[in-house]
Amino acid sequence: MKFQLAALVLANIELAVARQGVNYQVKRKSWELSDDYDFLVVGGGTAGLTVADRLTEAFPGKNTLVVEYGDIEYAPGQFDPPKIIWGEAGGYSSRWELSSTPSPELNNNTAFVIAGKSVGGSSATNGMVFDRGSKYDYDAWQQLQDTTPNQTKSHRWDWEGLYPWFKKSVTFTPSSPEIASQYNYTWESSTYGNTTPIHASFPPFQWGDHFAVRNAWEEAGIELNNECANGNKEGLCWVPISQHPVTARRSHAGLGHYADVVNKGRENYHLVVRHQVTRLVYPSGDPTAGPPLVEIRSVDSGETANITVKAEVVLSAGVFGSTAVLQRSGIGSASFLKNLGIPVVVDLPGVGANLQDHSGPVVTWQYATPPNFTAPMPQDMLNPPFAAAAAAAFNSTPATGPYTLAMSDSFIFISLPNMTTPASLSTLLSKIHSLATANSTTALYLPPVYSSDPTLLAGYRAQLLALADLYASPHAPSLESAFATGTTLPAALLHPLSRGTVRLNGTHPLQPPVLDYRSASNPIDVDLHLVHLRYVRRAMQAKTMRGLGVVGVQPGVGVQSDEEMVKYIRGKTTQSFMHPCCTTAMMPREWGGVVSAELKVHGAAGLRIVDAGVFPILPSAHLSATVYAVAEKAASIIIEDWSGR
Repeated sequence: MKFQLAALVLANIELAVARQGVNYQVKRKSWELSDDYDFLVVGGGTAGLTVADRLTEAFPGKNTLVVEYGDIEYAPGQFDPPKIIWGEAGGYSSRWELSSTPSPELNNNTAFVIAGKSVGGSSATNGMVFDRGSKYDYDAWQQLQDTTPNQTKSHRWDWEGLYPWFKKSVTFTPSSPEIASQYNYTWESSTYGNTTPIHASFPPFQWGDHFAVRNAWEEAGIELNNECANGNKEGLCWVPISQHPVTARRSHAGLGHYADVVNKGRENYHLVVRHQVTRLVYPSGDPTAGPPLVEIRSVDSGETANITVKAEVVLSAGVFGSTAVLQRSGIGSASFLKNLGIPVVVDLPGVGANLQDHSGPVVTWQYATPPNFTAPMPQDMLNPPFAAAAAAAFNSTPATGPYTLAMSDSFIFISLPNMTTPASLSTLLSKIHSLATANSTTALYLPPVYSSDPTLLAGYRAQLLALADLYASPHAPSLESAFATGTTLPAALLHPLSRGTVRLNGTHPLQPPVLDYRSASNPIDVDLHLVHLRYVRRAMQAKTMRGLGVVGVQPGVGVQSDEEMVKYIRGKTTQSFMHPCCTTAMMPREWGGVVSAELKVHGAAGLRIVDAGVFPILPSAHLSATVYAVAEKAASIIIEDWSGR
């Protein structure tokens, strides 16, 4: 046991340490690479490393190269030492910190987004929440696919088609009896797998007033849901986090799908770091004659090189990175590319359209008299000796204390019919249906590119009909509110109607693209925010919270009318809960889609996309678990295509 524990610590403390044992696979110069590769994966993040692991395992005689912009390094998470406040800005080399253009409907405020920039990608830096969407979300994905008769299950993206890959993508370990009893954790082990080196478990810590909020929601009539990973997500849930059950440290793709793999001698698995894919080039000029040549550039020296790929290129650079690579390669909206002087290779208006993210205002309060909780409170982190002790506990083995909690593992998920009256629900659904069917108004709240392209409008109308079905269901959550402590509750809108864009920076094309979130540009989103905000505010009226002397801070007790609440929403909405998706959507080309159900780029041979960009609409979940499952399913499709060749 001691030997096993020591090995786990070595793998989890820092990837830079693990690198010493796998240097023969880690490349830093283009001249270290082979002349050609069978598969080339663009991006060493959550999806890219999953796909590379599975391909090198299935095809030991074929070489796979992963090209990663960042490096192998310890990537501090949203709540790792030395931070003392969750989500503090850091300016770390291991992440992109991006801001959108102003959103006029939200007082010209901007969205702030963090994306991973190291081996492991966003799985190495995110809030560690490891939940799945409702089964109705993924059934809606299938509703937006090419409904080919007799489509095989392996190519279906509904809950039934994706659930096996959710199970394969994670190893869940139940809490010890002592921890489970202390916090009343519940789970259903049958909904998870146990053979993959990506781990999920429950943290060994909760803040002192955590159960005050849980009690308040129970008093408000929310039903306890023993397991929210089985597709049925309505209610009050415990959600596991991306945490190793022995070390209580983060489990991410850089460890489970790279370091753990190559340390066992996977010599056909190559990784080049500190390199950027600048373009994908079809040498003949014919995108139907693939796969493309891959042009890479050293981030440090600026030197470029071309890599020949014999089988496929898999684009997994993330929602923003994959979009930028495509647009630099001449794959995207023809009018946009021509304006930048980029030759059009494939006219795909959906590239960079359809941007979605979870957003919403927050409810905050304070206690009139600080309660005397026996366990620590977040404000204790402002005490230097306590914060130092918390950091030391995190760096012990196994880790303990506040830092093991990451973001949270306690959530409510509530559907729209369970938050509003039948009359109000009918009005909201009528608005959505009207927007979907009235050709003259569908484009009214959309980015300009939609007005000039009938395929994008057709796809958006199909999305609206799918969203209307979700909002009508009493089993499909519309609201998420995560809580770790009784001072803040977000009111996250899970299925926005607004759509934004991601566009190549014409002045600096190798830099991150321009993000136009256009949050709340569709007024129905404001209607939904209002319903959600009023519902979340109910927690403060619960008996438990009143007994603790809760006093509302934001919005204040004087904010009561719809007009005052909407004013608060427009001024205080968080535009990104760090779940961007959908900019290279998996939908038919005639609906503005970018990839097929096999994740092949429409009109571009030898090229697939596997990351959160292929989601057609946002699921009611934080994204990492879904990205892992999509990558596992995508890898199986690729393996099926190439087996026997």
